[in-house]
Amino acid sequence: MRGLLAWDNVMRDEIRALQMALNELGFDAGPEDGILGERTRGAAGDYLASRQVTSTIAPPRFTGAAKRLDDIDLPRIGAQIGLGEDELHAVMEVEARGSGFDSQDRVTQLYEPHVFYRELGPGAERDRAVAQGLAYKSWGTRAYPKDSYPRLLAAIKINEEAALRSCSWGLGQIMGFNAEMIGYPSARAMVEAFAEDEAAQLQGLVDYIVAAGLDDELRRHDWAGFARGYNGPSYATHGYHTKLRSAFLKWDAIPDTTYPEAA
Repeated sequence: MRGLLAWDNVMRDEIRALQMALNELGFDAGPEDGILGERTRGAAGDYLASRQVTSTIAPPRFTGAAKRLDDIDLPRIGAQIGLGEDELHAVMEVEARGSGFDSQDRVTQLYEPHVFYRELGPGAERDRAVAQGLAYKSWGTRAYPKDSYPRLLAAIKINEEAALRSCSWGLGQIMGFNAEMIGYPSARAMVEAFAEDEAAQLQGLVDYIVAAGLDDELRRHDWAGFARGYNGPSYATHGYHTKLRSAFLKWDAIPDTTYPEAA
């Protein structure tokens, strides 16, 4: 995690320098915050167009090493916040996807058109997205397709960062708009890290649990309290708290992977 954060800091410094240069040249890159958002991309594109140069900003990367979890990853990552692997197994069984990668080794994701509608806000971009069926106001307006990637790729053509923020990603189904909450400078940075390793996805899930203030509930096995915070006030309707408790008891009866700090 420290190495990732150090790399992100380098990237942010480079993007901030780009923003400063663009703003000084009269191309509005927005706040000099080190985040490669749509405004910065637009300014860079305008600059390159003024010089008759083709943009070299690469599209988001959804495939990488696609490394699966090792047995040691659960106790290793859980130990960071005083959790055993059984608690994490329970959360993953009830709340997470079975795999962090699909059959094409892309990061698993679910594109949410109602979130894209909200992320875009009023204006021409949202009007365009609505016209193409890529955004609508309310959840459940249309059924989800088997593969969300075609809709995501179409949404990226309208607004890349908003599109990436409108999906849940990886094992933990972390929403892109929560990327900053778990330490990434942008949704794109989170997605590309998740493309490398399911351990990074699990780390993101644990970082989200901590940022949401739900780690105490897990440590004391307050399943109702955790489900309330993770799933919302209707958690009991779907029995998330009882599912979590049952999953924990199942995994608790299975011998754990030996890990020195957990011993």
